[in-house]
Amino acid sequence: MEIRKIGVVGAGQMGNGIAHVMSLAGFEVMLNDISQDMLDNAIATMTRNMERQVSRGKITQDAMVSALARITPTLTLTDLGATDLVIEAATERETVKQAIFDELLPHLQPHTILTSNTSSISITRLASRTDRPEKFMGFHFMNPVPVMQLVELIRGIATDKPTYDVCLAVVEKLGKTAASAEDFPAFIVNRILMPMINEAVYTLYEGVGNVRSIDQSMKLGANHPMGPLELADFIGLDTCLAIMNVLHDGLADTKYRPCPLLTKYVEAGWLGRKTGRGFYDYRGEVPVPTR
Repeated sequence: MEIRKIGVVGAGQMGNGIAHVMSLAGFEVMLNDISQDMLDNAIATMTRNMERQVSRGKITQDAMVSALARITPTLTLTDLGATDLVIEAATERETVKQAIFDELLPHLQPHTILTSNTSSISITRLASRTDRPEKFMGFHFMNPVPVMQLVELIRGIATDKPTYDVCLAVVEKLGKTAASAEDFPAFIVNRILMPMINEAVYTLYEGVGNVRSIDQSMKLGANHPMGPLELADFIGLDTCLAIMNVLHDGLADTKYRPCPLLTKYVEAGWLGRKTGRGFYDYRGEVPVPTR
């Protein structure tokens, strides 16, 4: 099956990044969100990011104009029923994702493939509540999507090979690299990354080092491009906590217990860059550690 039109649910950081790369690759994209402001911000963000690519010689001005013309924003979720592939990129809450699929299902074409950009939730469980578990899989992009090379492809227990092959072909058309992951909590990248971030928060919580020293140690001592606490702020502390809870609940191992300090920051609404404050305070000209 050839994919021509792609629906993206959610116009946030991940959703607009997915729409960005899909449109540049020549796909028609329908971008949905419940907020007109989110859709407007997504188009503005994609425009800025593509302009940056033009200025760096990554794409041409004509390619940018054509790509933006291929993106259709919509507040009506059921408009995505006419697409060949749907990528759900809503918040990392299973109830929200399930409600989206429930609303979409009656309007989908028989051949439409359903996917989720979830970074941790069971693909098998999400698929089992739809009318097409064999045409359902995980399509996990890395953030920021236009820059990161990897896409995790996760098959649920019922996902058939043609569905996997179609999604793999889409990844290849994007010029990205696919990693095939089994359907276990947090898959590959976050199974490794999130416990490291959680341990960095424990290191802060226990007073082993402050925010700056922990991040500096990992950047200079392990050659990481970002420190773990800086990275947590970039991802969103609520997302980090949600993934750690999935790992803790799904694997029943105390080594995945979320650090109480991570929970406290989320309860305070200090979620990182998106709220202006997390392990760093971003409200001034230069980020300042909060501990």
